[in-house]
Parts: sequence; structure tokens; C-alpha cells
Amino acid sequence: MRLSAEDHARVADAIRAAEARTDGEVLVVAAPASDAYHDVVLHWALLLALLPPALAAAWPDGLLRATELVDPAWDRAPSLRVALTLLLAATVLAFLLARRLFGLAAVRPRLVPPATKARRVRRRALGTFRATTEARTATRTGVLLYLSLAERRAEIVADAAIHARVAPERWGDAMAALLGPLRAGRPGDGIAAAVERIGAELAAYFPFTGTDPNELPDRVIEL
Repeated sequence: MRLSAEDHARVADAIRAAEARTDGEVLVVAAPASDAYHDVVLHWALLLALLPPALAAAWPDGLLRATELVDPAWDRAPSLRVALTLLLAATVLAFLLARRLFGLAAVRPRLVPPATKARRVRRRALGTFRATTEARTATRTGVLLYLSLAERRAEIVADAAIHARVAPERWGDAMAALLGPLRAGRPGDGIAAAVERIGAELAAYFPFTGTDPNELPDRVIEL
């Protein structure tokens, strides 16, 4: 999912309209993804690699029959060395195939638990907030709307002055307005609606005075 030129224009208009009512400022950052999730792929690959040893432990006769196919010494019992070598080869092959399959871009996101996605998006949002919004306004009245497109998740993080007066749950309406269109493949609509609600919340606590300069970009920043 990507933001179109029309999405950028609409969000920029929404930011300017929201900031016309408040001394607070809204920064929108969109990331293609919050994590590559290579560790999740590795965990699944390791789990699948345990399948050959598990099958060998449950049905040892199957391992012995497979060993007989590669051991030319038909006149004696299959050697332990050949059996273990075959089991090791099957384990390594299972791991490599699983690592390759689970690493595909179309497969990888489906393996990540929702709770893991939520934690990674939140962590990336906090890092982005510290780098782009925190203490970037003289009055500490900046709000970051962070959007992770691959996960179709978002976070709202507020600077010190706002956080001291606005409870985090107050952003619930903005999140609801964002996530519906986002998950329907209309990120521009969702962001604009969320920015409008963030602006309304800020206007209730930090109404526009005309004395606070515009210190954050009035546009979407794509990482």
C-alpha cells in the first residue's frame, strides 16, 4: 500500500485546517513497514526443522527404512552413523526450505502474530516521535500520527504539554476514524479523518492564539 499524490494533498489540507484551530501541531509520518520480522521467520523455520527429529522419535522404524534406501549394506542392520546422518540432512533441508518459503514477502506478514505487530509498530512510533516531534516545538505541543502501511496499524504520540493534559484514551476517536479506511485500502481518507479529530481535541485544550509559530511540516513524511 502506498500513498498517492491525492492522498498527500488531502492530508496536507487536513493538517492546515486542524492547525488553524489550535496552537498544537500535527505531524504525520507514514512508514512502509515497522519491522522486517526476520526473527519471526527464523522462529517458524526452526520450528519446522524440528519436524524430522520429531517424526524419527515417534516412528523410528520409518527412519530405519529410509536409512536402508541409502545404505548399501543390505545384509546387516542399518548403521547408526548413516541413520543419524540422514536425520541431520533432513533437519537441515527442512530448515532451509522453511526459511526460504517463510521469507517470501507474500508469506512473511501472515506468520507474524498480531500482538507482535502491535509491539513493533508502537516501538517504531516512539522512536520516530523522539526523532521528529519530541521537543521540536517551543511549547511542547506537537502530536505525531504514525502510520505503518504494511501492518495497517497506527499510533498517536503526544509531546509533554499535550500528554500532561490529554489522556491517551482521548485519541480513540481519531484512531477509529483512521483504521477503518486504512484497512479498507484508503489510507488518505483515514489519515485526513484522524487529523481532523486530533485537531478538534487539541483545539479544546490549546485553542488558536496566533502567537505560536508553525514549527512542524504540514504534510505527510514518508520514510
